[in-house]
Amino acid sequence: MRHLFLAAVLSLTTPAAFAACDRSWDSFVSEMKAEAVAKGHSKSSVNRFFSFARQDPNVLKADRAQGVFKRDFVDFSRRVISKSRLNKGRANAKKYAVVFKRAERDYGVPAGVLLAFWALETDYGAVQGNFNTLNALMTLSHDCRRPELFRPQVFAALELFERGAFDPKTTKGAWAGEVGMVQMLPEDIIENGVDGDGDGKVSLKTSVPDALLSGAKMLRSLGWQPGQAWLQEVQVPAEMDWSITGLDSTLGVNEWASMGVRPRSGKFQGGTGSIILPMGRNGPAFIAYPNFRVYFEWNQSFVYVTTAAYFATRLSGAPVYNPGTPTPNLSDANMKALQKKLAARGHNVGKIDGILGSGTRNAVQAEQKRLGLPADAWPTLALLKSL
Repeated sequence: MRHLFLAAVLSLTTPAAFAACDRSWDSFVSEMKAEAVAKGHSKSSVNRFFSFARQDPNVLKADRAQGVFKRDFVDFSRRVISKSRLNKGRANAKKYAVVFKRAERDYGVPAGVLLAFWALETDYGAVQGNFNTLNALMTLSHDCRRPELFRPQVFAALELFERGAFDPKTTKGAWAGEVGMVQMLPEDIIENGVDGDGDGKVSLKTSVPDALLSGAKMLRSLGWQPGQAWLQEVQVPAEMDWSITGLDSTLGVNEWASMGVRPRSGKFQGGTGSIILPMGRNGPAFIAYPNFRVYFEWNQSFVYVTTAAYFATRLSGAPVYNPGTPTPNLSDANMKALQKKLAARGHNVGKIDGILGSGTRNAVQAEQKRLGLPADAWPTLALLKSL
């Protein structure tokens, strides 16, 4: 569940890391086998496990595909939160009510939160991925982009293999090595796997209780606070100090209220929070409570995280958000041009990839403030021209 959908938006490793990983596939496999034996695994199990490992070029193609991260929040959320998914979520909430009640009792994670992840990760278990998991993890461990993220997962998969809980030949899942209905990595399965149906096994691919309770335990281990909110839609005034919006600024709800921020429905649900504007001051607005930050332990994409958190509120009874009238998203070419200009001014925007990640958002907000523009962290043509 430490979803390596996030890995696609992480920056490249250092030049030294590139040099260290630049060796043939056969040499790499031999190196991994030697390291596994050094870690205490028997030679026989190591040989059996790694005998199935093959390099998969389709994994690298999937890893390099970045298009989904270039969609803005309104576009992305409308695409993935369909009426069908909402209806299936509500039906599953009733069907597995006992499981969800147990998840909230034992780990403090509400049904809506788990349902949203279940829906977005695998469409409630229907699409779990068809990549051989060992091959995916080995291919990404051999690749020079960020091998340090995947090597530990290979050895965790070996441990599961020795427990009889992983078949290197037949276990399949997502391109980044996640397995099961809520897409968990081998290390996370070892640390947080729960036998929810009492059959003596943790079967994340076929057992809904196992998958949901494992997901709940994982979230709790990442810092989820029971009984606390995560996200709530708000209305913001036409004018305010936009530079204090964003996840770097946390204030008490009374302070936000004094500035004219109001919940769109109901009352504020927490004591402190950050105002996030996924598409700037003219688009949707939310207050992100402390539990919202736990989502970034799952995925580093701001748009994905905000969509998942908002979907969870919908499944918990919240109304459809007000899209407002945001300034249109920059084209891919203009976003890359903006990133280059921001980088030239000393901002750390990561790779010039056209993706509005946290580094680019922070840089945009800083330059907006410097130029006297509304500092809402939403890139516009006006900002691009000003730079």
